[in-house]
Amino acid sequence: MTEHAAVPHPASIDLIERLISFDTTSYKSNLRLIEYVADILDDLGADVRLTWDNDREKANIFATIGPADRPGVVLSGHTDVVPVDGQEWTSDPFRLLNRDGRLYGRGTADMKGFIAVCLALAPEFAARRLLMPVHFAFSYDEEIGCVGVRRLIADLAHLSIRPRLCVVGEPTGMKAVIGHKGKRSVRCQVEGHECHSALNHHGVNAIEIAAELVTRLRAMQRRIRESGPFDPGYQPPYTTVHTGTIHGGTALNIVPRSCGFEFEIRNLPSHDPEELMAEVRGWAQDLVPEMLAVSPASGILFDEHNTTVGLDMREDDEAVRLVCALSGSNDTAKVAFTTEAGLFQKAGIPAVVCGPGDIAQAHKPDEYVTLDQIAQCEAFLRRLLDHMTER
Repeated sequence: MTEHAAVPHPASIDLIERLISFDTTSYKSNLRLIEYVADILDDLGADVRLTWDNDREKANIFATIGPADRPGVVLSGHTDVVPVDGQEWTSDPFRLLNRDGRLYGRGTADMKGFIAVCLALAPEFAARRLLMPVHFAFSYDEEIGCVGVRRLIADLAHLSIRPRLCVVGEPTGMKAVIGHKGKRSVRCQVEGHECHSALNHHGVNAIEIAAELVTRLRAMQRRIRESGPFDPGYQPPYTTVHTGTIHGGTALNIVPRSCGFEFEIRNLPSHDPEELMAEVRGWAQDLVPEMLAVSPASGILFDEHNTTVGLDMREDDEAVRLVCALSGSNDTAKVAFTTEAGLFQKAGIPAVVCGPGDIAQAHKPDEYVTLDQIAQCEAFLRRLLDHMTER
């Protein structure tokens, strides 16, 4: 830590330590953490509301402090974290390590640090005469496709007045992020016809069909990289197409009956991913007749199992200008990673991404956030509190 680095309040560090101790990896329940957060906010007199997944093993929390009859500010974050399995950590990922101006642990940057600061300052919000409400919105399963927040947002229909602004506290170095890419995740299953490889003219090779589709996806990416559309605010400045997994076949001397692969499209907000998917489906339609000529049971199926919209806020939007003022900088940015902010914007709630930490630390072993970033987040929220308070 540098000599002039800001020092956060001990309450923020204590709460980060507590939140890190809950193992809320996406394939596990987050209920112990949610119950802990609910108790804190309930004790402050907040109106606390939960929404659940189908199995009631995970929940979102939406809690309000202040007058509910006027537009307020949502402070949003996700409670789940990515797995530590197979990563080489030098310390216990679920036990906070405070060393050399850094707080190490799974979720310190992404994004329990932000949630902890919100909770640390919640008593200050509760003690002041607010001109507008503050809403604490903490979701489940963001890391596997922004799953939980969709139910949280749908449940906001119970509010008589739509919030004025949502701040999503993903790690941005406390800079206002006004744009992020959307994401469409797709599973493709190719069903062919199995036979002895010496008689492959009697079979439909599912791996080869899948490989042809993957090759066309790669050509699509090349075309977009060369011809756009482009937005220089992003890195890379174009929509990306990526194949992540592929599985198929049983033995070298058997024409494979099945092959599945997964791909994703991370699109610029101005680039409609449906146009690209229509092209992909067209490729499949071209290939299927040849497959059916050999076996009527063959085919190609697409499971577009998750779509998250991009964020596209104007620099002159009132919400953006407010977040810039609170951050102390007029600079804005756009990011390639996807957040829940685009879903809030789609629901009619202006959203800006601004939170402590560096996205480069997210999902890595020895993930950390600096003490200075936590202190900057505290300062940001105290400026927001002053903005929301009767004078």
